[in-house]
Amino acid sequence: MMAGLALALALPAGQALAQQGKELVVATDTAFVPFEFKQNGKYTGFDIDLWDAIAKKANLNYRFQPMDFNGIIPGLQTRNLDAALAGITIRDDRKQVIDFSDPYYESGLAILVNTDNSAIKTAADLEGKTVAVKIGTATVDFMQRSVPTAKLKLFPNIDNAFLELATGRVDAVVHDTPNVQYYAQTGGKDRVKVTGAVKSGDFYGIAFPKNSELVPVVNQALKDIRADGTYDKIYQKWFGKQPD
Repeated sequence: MMAGLALALALPAGQALAQQGKELVVATDTAFVPFEFKQNGKYTGFDIDLWDAIAKKANLNYRFQPMDFNGIIPGLQTRNLDAALAGITIRDDRKQVIDFSDPYYESGLAILVNTDNSAIKTAADLEGKTVAVKIGTATVDFMQRSVPTAKLKLFPNIDNAFLELATGRVDAVVHDTPNVQYYAQTGGKDRVKVTGAVKSGDFYGIAFPKNSELVPVVNQALKDIRADGTYDKIYQKWFGKQPD
C-alpha cells in the first residue's frame, strides 16, 4: 500500500491519475456546434477531438458528462466535475472560482439576423431590439454592459435561440462567432446571415476546479499536440483552415 502510494506521488500528475485508475468526469455542452454536439449517437466536434488528443497524450481516462452550460461552473466548484470543455471564455470573474488551462481557441461575438434584415449591422443597431442570447455566457454580460437598452431573451440552448430568430420572435441572435458562422453555413443557410462582429479577442480555455492537479498536465499535453501538428489537424478538420 505504502509502496504504491509512494510510486503515485513520484509520478507526474497525469501518470499518477492513470496509475490510480481514476475516471475523470469531463463536462461538455452538446449543443454548441462545431465544438461539441451529438451526431449518430456519438459526441463529436472540435472540443471533443481536442480533449481526446490531450487525454491520449497525458494518459488520462475519462468519460463525458453532457449538461447545460449554466450548470458547468457550479459543477466544477462543487468538484462533481473534473474538467469541462464547452467553449468556455476565460474571464477574470470566472478565475475567482475555477481554474483554466492555457487558451486553446480565439473567439468573439457576432450578430446573426434573418437574410432580409439590413438594419442591424453593429452592436449600436441592437439598441431597443429583442435579442436572443444563451444564459450564463459572456454574451449576456457583454450585452447588458454595452447595449443596456436591448431586450434580452435568455435560452439554455442556443438552438432554441436560432429557432426564435427563424420564427421572427427576436430581431437578432448574439453568440460566439464560430458557432453562428457554422449555423449560417449549415442549418440556417439562405435564411440567416452573420452581419458583423461585436466583440473579439475572447479566448476559450479548458476549465477545472480550483487548484486542480490536472491544470499543468493538460497544459503540457496542449503544448505537445501543438508542437507535433495534432492541434492543426483537428483545427483544419472542423474549421477548414489552419489556425492563424
